[in-house]
Amino acid sequence: MKRIAILGSTGSIGQSTLSVIASNPDRFELVTMAAGANVDSALEQARRWKPKVLSLASEQSAEKASKQLKAEGLSHIEVVSGEAGTIRVATHKDVDFVVSAIVGVVGLKATYEAVRAGKAIGLANKECMVAAGELITAEARKQGKPLLPIDSEHNAVHQCLRGGRMSEVERVWLTASGGPFLNTPTADFERITVEQALNHPTWKMGQRITIDSATMMNKGFEVIEACRLFDVPSSQIGVIVHPQSTIHSMVEFNDGSILAQLSVTDMRLPILYALTFPDRVPSDLRFSVLDLKKLDFYPPDFNKFPCLRLAYQAAEAGGSKSIALNAADEIAVAAFLNREIGFTDISKVVEHTINETKHRHPESIEEVLALDAQARELARHKLSHPVSR
Repeated sequence: MKRIAILGSTGSIGQSTLSVIASNPDRFELVTMAAGANVDSALEQARRWKPKVLSLASEQSAEKASKQLKAEGLSHIEVVSGEAGTIRVATHKDVDFVVSAIVGVVGLKATYEAVRAGKAIGLANKECMVAAGELITAEARKQGKPLLPIDSEHNAVHQCLRGGRMSEVERVWLTASGGPFLNTPTADFERITVEQALNHPTWKMGQRITIDSATMMNKGFEVIEACRLFDVPSSQIGVIVHPQSTIHSMVEFNDGSILAQLSVTDMRLPILYALTFPDRVPSDLRFSVLDLKKLDFYPPDFNKFPCLRLAYQAAEAGGSKSIALNAADEIAVAAFLNREIGFTDISKVVEHTINETKHRHPESIEEVLALDAQARELARHKLSHPVSR
């Protein structure tokens, strides 16, 4: 029986993880969960799963939830809040495996502390690896515990790598759907609306990740994450546009062999893979090979999608440049969603912030968070001035 903690239980990955647990009650037990600010959904989950610890974003929310649970006879559920509460969820003594699915750097410290506590990690938070991947992977190696990717692309790479040794890897190929604007002329990008950018052709995701997919920044983050997870330089990681999203990623070996991973576009499958690794267990998440009618592949357009170019630059530099990339993107995407800037301004804010950030390699999570805060201020300062169109 594997005992699970979920960071981000009310989000899409958290809900999919709970679905996997529900389908395999003899294999998994939910022990703790961090649910953020969605009190109603958190209470619904607490009633269903009865975790030992439930964490919410604010003390006020925690007090409200605790009072409600006590009134319902569930006073044994400990309700905590804030960063300290999330860390408690992630490091609980009864937890074996932590699913890290909180969007942004909010879950960074809890994820790092979980690694330090010797927990195996299922990683669905790419921002953690972008901002502090060097520190997290070094600690995981020290603890001798796996970092198992849940993102479909990195999960696919992980599966393909079981077919050979790392010394035999020539290139890692990350596939990209191309987002909603793959065939949109560059001249039309300045007129792209929020509604158009949120209309992803393949996946249903949260707002920030959907916008990141539209700018291809999400794929850029994945390049950096792949560098950290698989200990390969960015020069060995290629991005290839594959609109059907049938092949999730590929690994090319030095003898010319290429292994590709195909499956349904359902996040429950990579979650199940991570939770059961190194075993595979039966599931009903089937993909019909007979449906393989057409597979298209195109090189990415770095001029049309400058965020991808910026991500490669940050991947090569590492350290504070990667931190600035993520921080500035989060600020710029929020401004776009609030209709404060245009679609093409996102990359301009990010590039300005990266260029203004001094290159350094942080040696602690506290230093990472300090650099993150500095980068956010740089991005906000850029937003407070007219962005050149």
